[in-house]
Amino acid sequence: MRRVRWTILFLLGAILGAAAQQSVDLAQKTASEFDSNLTKSVALAIRSIATVTPGMTRSDLLQVFTTEGGLSNRRHRTFVYRRCPYIKVDVDFLPAANELDWITEMPEDKIVKMSQPYLQWSVMD
Repeated sequence: MRRVRWTILFLLGAILGAAAQQSVDLAQKTASEFDSNLTKSVALAIRSIATVTPGMTRSDLLQVFTTEGGLSNRRHRTFVYRRCPYIKVDVDFLPAANELDWITEMPEDKIVKMSQPYLQWSVMD
């Protein structure tokens, strides 16, 4: 949970930092100086992303995320947040059946590891 909080703080800092001058100390800003709509959108994304945890299934994950282009296999794939393609996570799975098949993704595959959310341009292939 602490790791999720740090990632959330990092995401918020990255988004706000890109919009502000580098010399501005974000810790000293008052709430009225932040973009309230952006802040609400980021908070919504953080809450939604936090609902997906290891032990859940690929099917559960796909309620919040969708697949991204690029190299992947059944055991590892990058996913993008459904509401913003620049918010991503990398996920490792344990196959539900037929463990030797590295191609066929199954809805019942279990999430064993999920990265912290990060920001990155979209990958198209």
